[in-house]
Amino acid sequence: MEVNKVLWPTDFSKSAEKALPYVTDLTQKYQAEIHVLYVIEDIAHHESWYGDFDKTHVDKLMEWANKSAKKRLDQICEKYLEGCPLYIKHIAIGDPVQEILKLIDKEKVDMVVMASHGQKGHFRFGSVTEKVLKSSPVPVTTIPVEPE
Repeated sequence: MEVNKVLWPTDFSKSAEKALPYVTDLTQKYQAEIHVLYVIEDIAHHESWYGDFDKTHVDKLMEWANKSAKKRLDQICEKYLEGCPLYIKHIAIGDPVQEILKLIDKEKVDMVVMASHGQKGHFRFGSVTEKVLKSSPVPVTTIPVEPE
């Protein structure tokens, strides 16, 4: 199997970080690109629960989330991915599963490496990981992580 592009979706959790050694080993072995993806949950599509919906407030929250994500991705790339030949940072807004699948298609990713569950995971296997595993057109390697 030829591996030119590896996707590592992250939610900035300790669980997601557990996949990093495997990602870096793969990319060094194959001289592959690393595509690092963080998905911001879209809160704008939720209806207001308690009164009027303030779009300005939501826009500010989303802008702050985007800036924070860029900063965190930069930190990860500087700290952990120095030995990799090429890494590309992506930030998306929406459903994590759908955004992961879109990026696989858009960037012609050869392989996905992700933790068995993310930040919100309370079980051995998370729903995002399960859905990606079942729907991905490319191989998905899951790194087992014990729930906290």
